[in-house]
Amino acid sequence: MVELIPHGVYLMDGKTIASEAPVAPDEARENTIAYGILRAHDTVGGKGKKMRILFDAMASHDITYVGIIQTARASGLEKFPIPYAMTNCHNSLCAVGGTINEDDHVFGLSAAKKYGGIYVPANQAVIHQYVREELAGCGKMVLGSDSHTRYGSLGCMGVGEGGGELVKQLLRNTWDINAPEVVLVWLEGKPKHGVGPHDVAISLVKATFESGFVKNKVLEFAGPGVKELPVDFRNGIDVMTTETTCLSSIWVTDDVVRAHYEGHGRGQEYRKLEPGKVAYYDSMIRIDLSTQESMIALPFHPSNAVTIHELQADPEGILRKVEEDTRKRFGDKVQVDLVSKLRNGKLVADQALIAGCSGGTYDNLSAAASIMKGKTIGNDYFTMSCYPQSTPVYLATTRNHIAEELLEAGAVIKPAFCGPCFGAGDVPANNGFSIRHTTRNFPNREGSKPGAGQISLVALMDARSIAATAANGGVITAATDVEYEDNHKPYEFDNRIYKSRIYYGFGKADLSNELRYGPNIKDWPTMYPMEENMLLELAAVIHDPVTTTDELIPSGETSSYRSNPLKLSEFALSRRVPEYVGLSKKIQAQDIDRRAGKVSDKIAQALKAVGAKAENTSFGSCVFANKPGDGSAREQAASCQKVLGGDANICYEYATKRYRSNCINWGILPFTIAPETPFEYEPGDCVFIPGIRKAVLGGAEEIDAQVITKNGVKPIHLYFQNLTADERQILADGCLMNYYKNKK
Repeated sequence: MVELIPHGVYLMDGKTIASEAPVAPDEARENTIAYGILRAHDTVGGKGKKMRILFDAMASHDITYVGIIQTARASGLEKFPIPYAMTNCHNSLCAVGGTINEDDHVFGLSAAKKYGGIYVPANQAVIHQYVREELAGCGKMVLGSDSHTRYGSLGCMGVGEGGGELVKQLLRNTWDINAPEVVLVWLEGKPKHGVGPHDVAISLVKATFESGFVKNKVLEFAGPGVKELPVDFRNGIDVMTTETTCLSSIWVTDDVVRAHYEGHGRGQEYRKLEPGKVAYYDSMIRIDLSTQESMIALPFHPSNAVTIHELQADPEGILRKVEEDTRKRFGDKVQVDLVSKLRNGKLVADQALIAGCSGGTYDNLSAAASIMKGKTIGNDYFTMSCYPQSTPVYLATTRNHIAEELLEAGAVIKPAFCGPCFGAGDVPANNGFSIRHTTRNFPNREGSKPGAGQISLVALMDARSIAATAANGGVITAATDVEYEDNHKPYEFDNRIYKSRIYYGFGKADLSNELRYGPNIKDWPTMYPMEENMLLELAAVIHDPVTTTDELIPSGETSSYRSNPLKLSEFALSRRVPEYVGLSKKIQAQDIDRRAGKVSDKIAQALKAVGAKAENTSFGSCVFANKPGDGSAREQAASCQKVLGGDANICYEYATKRYRSNCINWGILPFTIAPETPFEYEPGDCVFIPGIRKAVLGGAEEIDAQVITKNGVKPIHLYFQNLTADERQILADGCLMNYYKNKK
């Protein structure tokens, strides 16, 4: 289904793939669609190896926009310089945490009025569907504070980053990157009946994630198979490219995309995008759509995938591997029993969901209703919920009898909401097995609390196979094995609901409007500049292969506290290293005392061992993890460490650029160590880095340090490579806010 070609290729006239061409790779790479868009947004100009990008529009949801605006205000924000949409699709359950979620929404509307923003009220649309409908445009670039910011299938490059990068854009500073490699994703064939976008997306993630084949690269989709895919199908594949760890994505555009823009009353946003006559790609992925099977991605990652037929052939063997993985992750904190879900040798799910930016499309719901028409999910333990991704989509499903058929089958229709994707809605029962057309199935995202003995498990499937499963009493079933016809009318966009409810304030800033604060919305605490030397105490040492942002700061009910930095920080690493917060606070308290002239025994003994002084040596906490930062763009995974006194992270590599950028913007030094360097230290051990401020500001990329353990002092060599001059100054100033204050 998916073939990886690790060497460079040329695409001639958009049709023929060749290994050689009379044009040098660097020159021909400029003829890709990706470079055409990137260069058009690059303020540096020319064809350099560094790019400084300004975006056309931005989008945030109600987990992130309060913190972004608070940070931008503290940094000198005057008004929103580009269209900035603030959607309310994450903290929509307003009873969670009392009034604080709705307080954030009121703040968001007041900010839109004050600074000239677009405000999308709760349950109107999930963030990425709103951008598809109202902001995307061919050749444009959109920055979002959500990792699934992907609109490449509409000819628009979307990038998901932490809030600090959006703050920079609000102040008309740039997103700085190395000129990326571009990977050609060549689509051939036509999907068989019953195969949906999630099947293709899961196969793509399975083929690329573990090896890092496309990490921090741009995926460019082309080939004869593109024309066989409707827009919703393309969107469904595109939004999942985030799970490959690529930087962004872009597709060729055609009359199907033209019809999308015209149908949304935005025909002027269409233009044909295609590679130049000779385009070079650094590697290639070939996908034969005609051989694609119905897929299931088992816990705990979208790449942990098999075909449904493979699962049906050996359900017990495959499920026991998941159980073993669960025990490795959580030990005896939870008791997992997936094998008990087998009935007569067939796996039976407890719950089904079709939701969010990937699942709740019109086409997905239409196909699901067609499969379930005249059938029932029954009145036993199995449940099913469907979330249309916007009110226009919801309205169309109602007009065209799709909602009616789903309801008659026993499914529940709910409003646009991203909650099921991160554990804030439709949480399964303990030991429950949920099948979902959503974006992720990482640990804890479905509401698990291992520390409290609670575990549930999520598998990703396409909406079609979910519907086939629901129609079969919860028995996992491939949609390719059922007969159905989808005779519903094609989707027609009606924006009258948006006109009635959305506040369109871009270009209408009124600084006389007051921001409306609730009691949970707090300013950032004081953050100090980097001192001459740095002393770190390890507050967490994690040797898991990958540490996700969901583990660094859990999602779910913690989301309600995202506007209160101190309150939210109490949840940092709570489901992975519960003792981290207490230890970090203890370290932070000692540094506060040090600044007041009272040096603790811990600091004094450590500095004595390396011959340093407390007067010019900061004391902060540090996390070691093998590969941290996979998953969400949420900046709070870094800001919570900073709020608790974190000064640095140490790892072998960062899972994503966006998490590393978050660390930098919050003044956390992103150290790495060489792959062959063993890290055998424990929480409580200290790392002393002499002359770090001079090294950072002086352009150094590595430094000798010392680890102070109970068994003596040992050398360690740390790297901090690929930092821009601005990033070095941000680190020296202590965080992005301090950097902007110092520039005034």
